[in-house]
Amino acid sequence: MYRLENPDMLYLLVLIPIFALVYVYHMRWRKKSLHLFADSSLVDHTIPLFPKHKPLAKFFLFGIAFIFIILGLANPQIGSKLEEVKREGIDLMLAIDLSNSMLAEDLTPNRLEKSKRAISKLIDRLHSDRIGIVVFGGDAYTQLPLTTDYAAAKLFLSTISTDIIPTQGTNIAAAIEQSLKGFDEQSKAGKAIVIITDGENHEDDAVKAAENAAEEGITVHTVGMGSSQGVPIPIYRNGQRIGYRKDKEGNSVVTKLNEVMLQELAVAGKGLYVRATNSDAGLDLIMDELETLETAEYGSKVFTDYEDRFQYFVGFGIFLLILEFLISEKRNRWLKALKLFENKSNI
Repeated sequence: MYRLENPDMLYLLVLIPIFALVYVYHMRWRKKSLHLFADSSLVDHTIPLFPKHKPLAKFFLFGIAFIFIILGLANPQIGSKLEEVKREGIDLMLAIDLSNSMLAEDLTPNRLEKSKRAISKLIDRLHSDRIGIVVFGGDAYTQLPLTTDYAAAKLFLSTISTDIIPTQGTNIAAAIEQSLKGFDEQSKAGKAIVIITDGENHEDDAVKAAENAAEEGITVHTVGMGSSQGVPIPIYRNGQRIGYRKDKEGNSVVTKLNEVMLQELAVAGKGLYVRATNSDAGLDLIMDELETLETAEYGSKVFTDYEDRFQYFVGFGIFLLILEFLISEKRNRWLKALKLFENKSNI
């Protein structure tokens, strides 16, 4: 198990592009100044030891050294002691809609990205609760089993996209059924499912699946993503929007938030329905409701001791800085005297 003790130090890596711009500007200024002194064809004769490639090599070494030193300051750590810790919490399964309609941009930047950001904030509010992630389209799949490893949950969350679902559609019933399979039947902890979707369900048994979950003591909450006015679904290629999805007749496909169906699901599942907006995704209201559920004690293995590894990164970074310092700004007169690449043919 790896972690960073000071992850905020990684923000210093944004200085690298600034260093690169300063280097490019300096080299252009240097070249311009040199041309004012002599024609480029005469540089080798007037300044025989003028370097051509060493400044780039020195800058490259400096950049790599800077990266390693910043990683050292972030202090990578490796878990060295694994112990079972008793915790109390609830079991929560998040079911995320990955149908193409979740790419609609009536929420900023789009429905799916808004959902992921809201879930990330929800994870920050968890303490000893177990969380799992189910993704669904035409079918449903467990992306992350129940866990208390919130760092892993955020990592899995970041990889979620509409591309990972092989079958398009919006099968909410399958999402509920898959979520139910993820719970530990022996656990006495309160259990809940949060479905995050635009509600464009293409199956008829979603409400029945929510009722079945409620009968098992598992509440089903729904979060509506999108607007009821309807918006087109964009198509992206290589990060660029190239158009909008169209039907067989060539008309733009419009996606709308189906609030009525999501409200029916929440009622059947004895949970809450909230509608997301650009200012509030609504998960705080659901989180307040989740905190009223009964907690249960369970054991989980966690690393309780970590060993620092910053010294390897800082040491290698300092080595590169020393190497960069030892590289002379001038050409090596002995290598130049060998004239290895000079054409000696008189033909």
